[in-house]
Amino acid sequence: MDLMLHGKIALVIGASRGLGFATAHLLSSEGAKIAINSRKENDLTASALKIKERTGGEVIPLCGDVTDPTIPSLLVQKTVEKYGELDILVANAGGPPAGSFTSLDDEAWYKAIELSLMSQVRLIRAALPHLQKSKNASVLTITSLSVKQPIPNLILSNSIRAATVGLTKSLALELGSHGIRFNSILPGWTETERVQDLLSYRARLNNTSLEEEYQKQAAESPLGRLARPEEFAAVAVFLVSPAASYLTGAVIPVDGGMYKGIF
Repeated sequence: MDLMLHGKIALVIGASRGLGFATAHLLSSEGAKIAINSRKENDLTASALKIKERTGGEVIPLCGDVTDPTIPSLLVQKTVEKYGELDILVANAGGPPAGSFTSLDDEAWYKAIELSLMSQVRLIRAALPHLQKSKNASVLTITSLSVKQPIPNLILSNSIRAATVGLTKSLALELGSHGIRFNSILPGWTETERVQDLLSYRARLNNTSLEEEYQKQAAESPLGRLARPEEFAAVAVFLVSPAASYLTGAVIPVDGGMYKGIF
């Protein structure tokens, strides 16, 4: 199937590792020209080089912390300066830390809001003038399965990522007439560094091993395992591609069946 991504311009946030890296890598494999972002310059440079070597595509690394209000517009600006336009925005960011309600103060909540909601608001706002000029404009927000099924000790993610889904659905309605599609993926438990950190936290709470926590979490899926990042990326890249031209406002779990609800 031709996803019609050759020559499209994509900006992928949080792309030095994990879900963001897998998505950027596959976009490049499909012929898109990409800009990737991360906070850590060394990791970002290494990831950009890896993608170039594997796909032969055009990749520019753009270092910056998207919780800084000045950075989102700068990332969009540098992408457009390099490529002349922007077709696709993948608004991704690392998740907020684990913790119970009583363990978190106001500062922790405000930091999580900046990371998991306001960074995406600012990225979309900055990208909008350029997306309005594209014939195949698409925005993907990456949230969490916790939006549908709250996860113990992840109250920040459970709460704030739901706001991003509300934002995504609202923008699909508000800006559909401008030809811009907005969708969100709710990733489940995937083999990433973030999940390793979360399961390590759980192991400490439960006085168990990391391997035991991996096994328990894998057993929650009918498939009996966690996802691989490239399995997430396959859905993400389809959603942002012109091949999914009539999909907007979709909120799609990529969770191996871990969500037990009907809707």
